[in-house]
Amino acid sequence: MANIKVKNIYYMLTYAFRVLHEEKYRNIEAEEFEYVSDLLAAILCKGISSQVKRGLGKDYMQHGEILHSPKGKIDITVSIKEQTMRSCKLSCIYDSYEENTYLNQILKSTMYCLLRSDEVKPERKKSLKKLMLYFDNVNVIGLKNVHWKGIQYSKNNLTYKMLISICYLIVQGLLLSEEKGNIKMSKYVDDRQMHALYEKFVLAYYRKHYPELHPMPSEVDWNEDDGYFELLPVMKTDITLEYQGKITIIDTKFYGKMLQYNQLYGSKTLHSGNLYQIFTYVKNKDINHDGSVSGVLLYAKTEDEEALDKTYVMSGNKISVKSLDLSQDFSMIKARLDEIAKEMWE
Repeated sequence: MANIKVKNIYYMLTYAFRVLHEEKYRNIEAEEFEYVSDLLAAILCKGISSQVKRGLGKDYMQHGEILHSPKGKIDITVSIKEQTMRSCKLSCIYDSYEENTYLNQILKSTMYCLLRSDEVKPERKKSLKKLMLYFDNVNVIGLKNVHWKGIQYSKNNLTYKMLISICYLIVQGLLLSEEKGNIKMSKYVDDRQMHALYEKFVLAYYRKHYPELHPMPSEVDWNEDDGYFELLPVMKTDITLEYQGKITIIDTKFYGKMLQYNQLYGSKTLHSGNLYQIFTYVKNKDINHDGSVSGVLLYAKTEDEEALDKTYVMSGNKISVKSLDLSQDFSMIKARLDEIAKEMWE
């Protein structure tokens, strides 16, 4: 991971989240970042500042309280159990339209986390503290218990989607441990989060620059002769490109090491499972057996390994193994992705 340019993570994020192309984020591109956490803090500062100007999202929140004057719905069961009527009070349940929503709680808690990190620049922390003033009525929650997959968006809170995604990267990728009030954070996003971002970036790149190739994830049907598909797993590609009858299936891979090493024999080979997977996708997609379907294993090169650029012809289908060096200038990364797309015209 140490060889990934932090600025390249920013570019990958701009493709994954189109909102980052907006004017308010432009000056981030010109800034240099030592740590990913500082980069994500900068993006979050800009995004939350924009949300504050627009107005923090509000929702109806349910409260239960023992009151002298009834409000909302009276909870008879609690009132009797607590014997509130002895003091001329009643237990009430009522809704309040407020800013203390789950999404705002995630934003505030993530900002609080970044304020306690040594990797966020002082000037960034100053901006975060100013933004925290707008969250006085919002509670801080435990970020380790956030149900990320359960978060739902509507037209009323759609502007939060990118912000919460950045929070997810910070929390899941960077937050390592919390002991006695001290937060320890990694300098880099972990491999699982980077794999998801890497895959999303490559797909978004082709969608923006090569829409004529119809880039999209797709399901591959099993080429089963008897039509018996029970128990067969679903095959879903990361990216499928199609142009004039030709199909290229791209499977993105992000590992610490691109190759597997056999210490006993001193040899190195491709990860066998990855090769079997792309071969299975290609052969089942090529229902006409005419070689019109090819596959590409696209590894993210993050360590000091030799670049990969191998092409094999297996039973009439091309299977390529390539690497994308994330330590080089982003223009070189774009050129590498362009090469793969242009092979569709050959």
